[in-house]
Amino acid sequence: MNLALGIDTGGTYTDAALMDHDTGRLLAGAKALTTRHDLSIGIAGAIEAVFASAASIQAGLAPTDVVLVALSTTLATNTLAEGQTGSVSLILIGYDIELMNQYGFHKELSTRDVVYVRGGHDLLGNEVAPLDETAARAAILARRDTTEAFAVSGYFGVRNPAHENRVRALIQELTDRPVTCGHELTSRLNAVRRATTVALNAHLILPLRELIASVQTTLASHDIAAPLMVVKGDGSLMRADWAMRRPIETILSGPAASVVGAWHLAPLGERGEHNGRGPSTQSRSSVWVVDVGGTTTDIGALRDGWPVLNPDGARVAGWRTMVEAIDVHTTGLGGDSHVRLDTDRALQIGPRRVVPLCLLASQHPEIVAVLRRHAEAPLEGGSEEGIEFLVPGRHPGSQLSEQDAEVLRRLESGPKSIAALTHESRIGGLYRRSIAYLETQGLVRRAGFTPTDALHALGRFDRWDAGAARLAASVLAAQAEMPVEAFCKRVVEGVSDRVATELVSKVLEDEGVAPVWDQEPVARRFLAQAFDGAGSSDLGCQLTLRRPLVAIGAPVAAYMPGVAERLHTGLIIPDHAEVANAVGAVSGGIIQRVRVLINPLDGAEDRLRVHLPDGIQDFDELEGAVAYANQRMTPYVAELARQAGAEQIETRATREDHWAPVLRGRTATLYLGSELVYSAVGRPSPARRD
Repeated sequence: MNLALGIDTGGTYTDAALMDHDTGRLLAGAKALTTRHDLSIGIAGAIEAVFASAASIQAGLAPTDVVLVALSTTLATNTLAEGQTGSVSLILIGYDIELMNQYGFHKELSTRDVVYVRGGHDLLGNEVAPLDETAARAAILARRDTTEAFAVSGYFGVRNPAHENRVRALIQELTDRPVTCGHELTSRLNAVRRATTVALNAHLILPLRELIASVQTTLASHDIAAPLMVVKGDGSLMRADWAMRRPIETILSGPAASVVGAWHLAPLGERGEHNGRGPSTQSRSSVWVVDVGGTTTDIGALRDGWPVLNPDGARVAGWRTMVEAIDVHTTGLGGDSHVRLDTDRALQIGPRRVVPLCLLASQHPEIVAVLRRHAEAPLEGGSEEGIEFLVPGRHPGSQLSEQDAEVLRRLESGPKSIAALTHESRIGGLYRRSIAYLETQGLVRRAGFTPTDALHALGRFDRWDAGAARLAASVLAAQAEMPVEAFCKRVVEGVSDRVATELVSKVLEDEGVAPVWDQEPVARRFLAQAFDGAGSSDLGCQLTLRRPLVAIGAPVAAYMPGVAERLHTGLIIPDHAEVANAVGAVSGGIIQRVRVLINPLDGAEDRLRVHLPDGIQDFDELEGAVAYANQRMTPYVAELARQAGAEQIETRATREDHWAPVLRGRTATLYLGSELVYSAVGRPSPARRD
């Protein structure tokens, strides 16, 4: 049997899915904890687990049968969000340095090493000034031993890439560093955002190369020799070597895989669970997809069977890019969200991620005695710090202060409660400051009570140490003056409330309204009344979500029925919902798109200019220009798809002409230009077996 292996590396879990490549049938799924310090460890664990699961179902399946591997990853998003960027040199051709400084645009460029070189083009692709090759050469030579990657963006480079291509050729001639040009990543106008996008791409090249090399080594160690594909932010696939040149396109790779996986797993009326609410006759082609993970909850949409993309480009860590990616609403809410009580004993869930106590206790049983001691005297046991622990994170890459180093030394023998660390020291306040710093640097991780612990305490989840979860729950329940079971149910209901609120926020955002619930007490009151059902008020209201929900992720059976009930809509929880991301990773196709513009030339009657990826060409009439573009671009976009790893390629072109009336009420019109979009779609090319 030809097998396809999907892998998703999330913030908490690494998922693997094994599928019949020829039929698309899911054979087995498995999960392993993500090992952030070395992702290959978690990936290896997931691979071994999925083959063990498959062997229990069908004998004879072996790693050597795998003909295709696809990976979805949060590496790009996390790298930028955590500020883990290397040294990048950005060469701007024809940009006005005074204008950039005057309006503060340089702050948006994501690197401090910016070189301005004379040259550039205008809106029609005409050269404004010759390229200053001498200055470009000098800048490249000065940086070839210190920069990790080069990025090049020319003013109106998408209308004529000649100067970008020449500078790239110089970089390749003079250095061995990777280089990306702005016109390779987008064909849309916006000089500053294009420069930001190409610089971010350069930042990600080395981290993604390291990840892919690690994954390939892991696959080889398991006798898997199949080609490796990577999920793009729009849910399609590209070859690993292609991804290493254009890693910016993997932004939102994980959420995109989740939406594709939901589409694959959840046909209405065939598989999965439907709660009977809402219109049951709707097709799976138009649904809301909610992915509840350990760290975040992602909300996206399928419309007519396709993931909805963000037309303005993906946003990540405050950067606005020009990358076409899924339109996803992400909130810091998941199974590992930190549950605590504020000073008014109000329940707080997230956004900080912590290690669930049930998981920590399964790895370090000695903490159970600490939890029991606090559970036996919950109100005398002090604050929640008594049931919160620290464990070592990544290894420090630089010198630490003596106090910070002492905290790490005290963790060498195992987890320590924060109360023990601070109360045993005469400088407890300073210790808290060190702990906060070490947490922000990822050098320590906090363990605390989470929704996952609440589910264990209620007996609805049994992956780890349920006894430890109940002990911790009893401490918080005593502080909240509630029975333990009621407190844990309140936590679960709180997650359902938050997910439902985020869904309402997403719908309103798509309609042009961005609610800020904390600043809108009347709207918040209506929302609470709608979620509370009958409630205690004379005023009753309800909300209805008109499209059904598809819920994926390990804990969705606990949280999502409550969400669907609050929003009076249908709910589908498909089989294998817990590994839908990995299914989506290996279920996508390969899509390449190229946009070509045709514009009339100023001052030249009946003269048109075609803007191609490799230059410009002028024509006397429109149909001749379109025919030339079709002749050049159809094989061009098909070749891009082949380079991205596709076979069985189909191409298509769409055309939109723009006209405007010369005078109001007259029939005469003025030609403004045309937009041609060329697409190539194909299946990932698998390994060939004898």
